Amino acid sequence: MAIIPIRRLGDPGLRTPAVDVQSFDEFLRRLTENMFETMYDAPGVGLAAPQVGVSLRFFVYDDGQGSKGAVANPRLVQADGEQVDEEGCLSVPGLYYETPRALRVRVEGQDTQGKPVTVEGAELLARIFQHETDHLDGMLYLDRLPPEDRRRALTLLREQELGVGRARRLPKPE
Repeated sequence: MAIIPIRRLGDPGLRTPAVDVQSFDEFLRRLTENMFETMYDAPGVGLAAPQVGVSLRFFVYDDGQGSKGAVANPRLVQADGEQVDEEGCLSVPGLYYETPRALRVRVEGQDTQGKPVTVEGAELLARIFQHETDHLDGMLYLDRLPPEDRRRALTLLREQELGVGRARRLPKPE
C-alpha cells in the first residue's frame, strides 16, 4: 500500500467531472487500498479518486462509527431533510465552514467487484456521500457556500498561499 499525494484547490482535475469506472480489476483493488491508507493518513473520513489524480467515479469512506466502504459510479437517488454543519476538505486544508446538506441520502452504485450496491446514510455519513459525489462531478464544498462566504473563504486561502495569513474557521453567519 502507498500514500498518494492529495490534489489541492487549483488543480484542474478537481474541477473536471470524472468518468465511470469500467474495469473492476487489480488496478481498482490497489487504488482502493491506497486511497484508504491516504485518507487515514490525512486524516479524513472520505476520499474521491479525483483528489488523488485519478479521474474515475469512485470514492472510499469511513465515518469512524462502523460505516466503511467504497462505491464506484455512485448516484444520489434519494435525499431528505436538511442539516447545516461544519465541513472541511482534504483538498482545501485548514478551512472549515458551515455547509448545508441533505440529512439522509441513498446512494446506488457498484462495489469494487462491479456488483450493484446501495448504501444509505444519515447525518455525517450522508454528508460524506454528498461531499464525495460532488468531487466526482467536479465540485468542491466551497461551491455550496453563499457567494459572500465563498469569497471570504477564497480570500483566506489566497492569504494562506501568499504566507500572509493562515486558513481558519470562518465565523458562523449571524
